[in-house]
Amino acid sequence: MEKVFVAQHVAKQLWTTEAAIDGALVEASTLMRDMIQARTDLKLSATFGDEAHVKLMAAMQALTEARTAMVAVHGEMNEAQLRLGLRTRMELLKPVTSSAETEVTLRQVG
Repeated sequence: MEKVFVAQHVAKQLWTTEAAIDGALVEASTLMRDMIQARTDLKLSATFGDEAHVKLMAAMQALTEARTAMVAVHGEMNEAQLRLGLRTRMELLKPVTSSAETEVTLRQVG
């Protein structure tokens, strides 16, 4: 298989993975908002559900660390792309979502 097509496949998966982590962070943030709103609507004490909030914040911290690690992976993959003699063609890129198909265009140089 030609290395350009292999690199395109990996790039799509990288972007899909990054989008999935971002999506999970958005969902966790929404859950936190909804938990706080539910407690407020029910006029419950701030201590009610506090352990659940702590655990959710720990999960969000883990997702943030995963996102930071994926940013590092992205940087490493950019370096690998250059070592393989591949360049990304500059195009307007749409934001990536976990459900969207992403088109990556690479070309071999040198």
